[in-house]
Amino acid sequence: MSAPVLVACSHGTRSPAGREVIEQFRADLARARPGLRVEAAHVDVQEPFVADVVDRLKAEDVPLVVVPLLLSTGFHVKTDIGNAVASAPGLARAAAPLGPDPRLLEVLHDRLAEAGAAPGDAIVLAAAGSSDPAALRAVEETAAALSRSREGALVVPAYAAAGSPTVADAVARLREEHPGTPVTIAGYLLAPGQFVSKIETAGADRVTAPMAPHPVLAELALSRYDAAAAGLRGV
Repeated sequence: MSAPVLVACSHGTRSPAGREVIEQFRADLARARPGLRVEAAHVDVQEPFVADVVDRLKAEDVPLVVVPLLLSTGFHVKTDIGNAVASAPGLARAAAPLGPDPRLLEVLHDRLAEAGAAPGDAIVLAAAGSSDPAALRAVEETAAALSRSREGALVVPAYAAAGSPTVADAVARLREEHPGTPVTIAGYLLAPGQFVSKIETAGADRVTAPMAPHPVLAELALSRYDAAAAGLRGV
């Protein structure tokens, strides 16, 4: 039996730049695994939606793995992707989201270096945020790991949408508590869009570029795919 289809499922965005970055991410997956069928899907804003893609592949009777191109669990992973996969029992599986994972630190370090962040900078790890406590804990875990990997640098998590503190509030608090210390926002975001635009105006000295595309992200997504694919029938 051929390998399950990899359904690379992003959030979806109206940003042309964001769409281009996610398409590049998917292209990286296909290049890294020649012969693997990679299909696009989204959970919001942008078609095709993941439920429709799963329905189409179910009609073809081909196995599939939905890989969330998302940095943590939350409503979209548990509900949108979870329900889509549940509609095709035995044929479809959902992989884990990309984070938290130690490999993401390499991506963050590269983006911080590209932005000119110094070892003594205070860092705001800026995520989209979620109403799901597990998603917020994942961001907090990543912030703590980033601090350890930078020899105890000050790293605080913050959120562009749901969650507290907001990115702007975190920057302001660091300015107040550590006067004279440069503040860098490390965007814990995959692609350009409304959240990236929001953190760019939060008052930091510098802001990193979004995390995608990056070779480590492709490797990580494929490892999530492999782990989920191993449990499918006939694989």
